[in-house]
Amino acid sequence: MKKYYLGIDQGTTGTTALLLDEDWHVAARGYKEQVQHYPHSGWVEQDPMEIWQNIGDTVSQVLTETGISPSEISCLGLDNQGETVMLWERETGIPVYPAIVWQDRRTARAADELAGTYGSMILRKTGLLVDAYFGATKIQWMIQHVEGVSEKIAQGRILAGTMDTWVIWKLTHGRLHMTDLSTASRTMLLNMETGDWDEEILSILGIPRSILPEIRSSAEFYGVTDPGAFFGVRIPISGSVTDQQAALFGQNCLEPGSVKTTYGTGCFMLMNTGRQKVVSDHGLLTTVAWCLNNEEKKKEITYALDGGIYIAGAAIQWLRDQLKIFEKSSDTEAMAKSVEDTGGVFFVPAFVGLAAPHWDPYARGTMIGITGGTTKAHIVRATLESIAYQVKDNLDVMMKDSGIPIEVMRVDGGMVENEFLMQFQADILGIPVDVSAITEMSALGAAYLAAYGIGEIRSLKDLEGKWECRKRYEPRMSEAYRDKLLHKWHRAVERAKAWEEE
Repeated sequence: MKKYYLGIDQGTTGTTALLLDEDWHVAARGYKEQVQHYPHSGWVEQDPMEIWQNIGDTVSQVLTETGISPSEISCLGLDNQGETVMLWERETGIPVYPAIVWQDRRTARAADELAGTYGSMILRKTGLLVDAYFGATKIQWMIQHVEGVSEKIAQGRILAGTMDTWVIWKLTHGRLHMTDLSTASRTMLLNMETGDWDEEILSILGIPRSILPEIRSSAEFYGVTDPGAFFGVRIPISGSVTDQQAALFGQNCLEPGSVKTTYGTGCFMLMNTGRQKVVSDHGLLTTVAWCLNNEEKKKEITYALDGGIYIAGAAIQWLRDQLKIFEKSSDTEAMAKSVEDTGGVFFVPAFVGLAAPHWDPYARGTMIGITGGTTKAHIVRATLESIAYQVKDNLDVMMKDSGIPIEVMRVDGGMVENEFLMQFQADILGIPVDVSAITEMSALGAAYLAAYGIGEIRSLKDLEGKWECRKRYEPRMSEAYRDKLLHKWHRAVERAKAWEEE
């Protein structure tokens, strides 16, 4: 009987199930888009029950496409959104409030106050700048503002977690309440030295340790799926990691200094820094890439530098769904190529503030340089270019912080199919951009980790040579023109900052 490996990418825009055969070729892919809700300015929420339904739907898609039995799946790996959090009732499994998405800015003021008093301590312990981006202040907000939650916590009736915690809890019918070290490092509650929840930070925020999940390695046998919850079978769950770290693993960026960028709802650049925790002086984050058990069964932590961009593909969705500029996101490539340049238009898509390296939660989206001659194509091109500019800003500070020159960028995610964006990205970076043969790197990385967790992959050396480049984009832009564009981009960014006052 053939072996199959299942990777589930529970992303922000949608959920992907990737089924791989024993030779690590893609057998089938399932995808389901999910809705983001914006109840107030700066608020972003999702329905956890929709996410759970989408998990089942996407797995059903790959099973139907291939015709295989669920029992042929050797193991399951999951990656998740990272900073998105939720609370639910222990007995019923009913969410007490929608999941608060990583883009949400409702706790920006609370984060400012926290940073003013405890910022240096939290940075030292967690590797993170205090910001509403992370899960800690979101959990605090739900405890303080959702009716009845505090009382239910006192009665031991509430559980909290990131989206991996929720999905694994559902997959096992409530038998597992866990997360992995990489995801825990995105909450602003993890002490990086001890590898455990930090009691001092929990006390300051009023978050009881009892509602938080157990922290496990990123690849080990956690348990099995409950037959009543998942296609009637018991499949080993053996990999769990944050989506961007999963993509780093899937991209075979296993050596210190290797870098990847994933283009999705947001855009995220990670550099493997090995056993070294590199502290950024320029607004990047120190994070856990993954935690693996070595041959001696001892935990080994690999760290990364993280440069995150809140809005990438989400800006394209906005043009499509809100402004109705085009029908399909794939239309943007031809539209961008139809004009020689943006006609002087620059777009800073700071819908929910700016992340690395600026960290301004009060910045807002700004389009500047509009004239009577500005067309839809100019706006589309400016939107695509804005993604590449933000990646360039993060690459520059990543090289400064690490002291390592970045000579090539590996990329993945849905937007790498856009040839205009990839060529402009190479042009503005001034280095080659390599598109991997498999674009669903987060799901692939999750499947790799699952196989590692049950011993199907015995060593990271087994992954050597598995990465394939589908296309390389070489830079063609002159340095002088690049500098001119970047100068105008940075002027536009400064105009977008500190706009929101509430």
